[in-house]
This record gives sequence, C-alpha cells and structure tokens, in this order.
Amino acid sequence: MARYTGPKTKIARKFGEAIFGPDKYLSRRNFPPGQHGNNKRRKTSEYGIQLREKQKAKYTYGLLERQFRNLFVKAERSKGITGEVLLQLLESRLDNIVYRLGIAKSRAAARQLVSHRHITVDGKVVNIPSYSVKPGQLVAVRERSKSLEVIADSLAGFNHAKYPWLEWDESTKVGKFLHVPERADIPENIKEHLIVELYSK
Repeated sequence: MARYTGPKTKIARKFGEAIFGPDKYLSRRNFPPGQHGNNKRRKTSEYGIQLREKQKAKYTYGLLERQFRNLFVKAERSKGITGEVLLQLLESRLDNIVYRLGIAKSRAAARQLVSHRHITVDGKVVNIPSYSVKPGQLVAVRERSKSLEVIADSLAGFNHAKYPWLEWDESTKVGKFLHVPERADIPENIKEHLIVELYSK
C-alpha cells in the first residue's frame, strides 16, 4: 500500500510537533528543516495555513492525498459538522483503533500488524488498514499472534482508560469500539475547520 516512508523527524520539524509520537531529535532541532529553517520566515498566507493543516492531518493518520480527499467527500455527504465527521472517520480506521488500543506503538506499526494479518474484527482476520470499524465491533489480536514480543511490549503499562470510546480486555486481548468519539475526546491538535475551508474553495 502506498504510504509516506521518508524521514519522520523532518516532517515533525516542519509542523513543530511530534505528530508521529515521541521524537528525541525534535527537541534538539525544534525549527523547520532546510537551509533557512532557523531564520525568521515571511508571514504565511491564508491558503498556506489551510494547506499546512491538511498536510498535518494526512501525515498524522498516515494517508495519501486521494485517500484523504475521498474521506473528506464522505464526511461532506454525512450528517453533522464536516470537519468533526472527517476526524471521526479517521479515528474509525482499523489501523488507528489498533494504535489507540495500545496494540502498536505507532500508527505505522499498527498498519503493519493489520497488513500482516495479526488483527481480527469480530473474529475474522482483516488485513485492510483503512477498514472502517463500526460501533459495537470487536478488534482483537489473532490467537497465534498474542505471543508476539512487539505486541506484548506495546501493551505493557498502556493506559486504556484515556480513550472513553474504546474498551479493552487484557486477559483476552480483545478491544471493543463502543461509539464514535466526540471531537473533545480526540487528542490530535488539528484545526479541522481549516481543512474544510481549503476543500471548499
């Protein structure tokens, strides 16, 4: 599946945030990459600010332009506030839920676990990271994959209570998608209204 495979710290520096998770290099070089990254830059245009927000959302959730655009169109056709619905659709992706449940330490790692057939939904193996999980469905680690060290390390000490829309049973390694999260519960620092404004032009 097509995805961004370049240097992640460089992208995090571009946005000034650790959008891929903890980044020890970002704290050392917390200015934009490039020859003039540490110099004052001219004021960014309104379009530039909107584009930057869209790019940040794409990199955060690991989507390319076509996937992201398709999700936006789906959000636009749905009931509710378009920007919030967009984030809810992103949060409902299987790779994101695997990450939120603590089964993987990053969304990239979660995507790999899904692609390599280590994850089940309602008891059936699903190897499509973009699969949209519905409220009430069970997301679990496949029986023969429960002993994988990478999964055990990720789950060790993970606080499952921080995401109220998810439930986790440690003994069975099964999580439940209780309901679509409210915008206030989604921790990502994304100004979704700017994305809506960009696509509305």
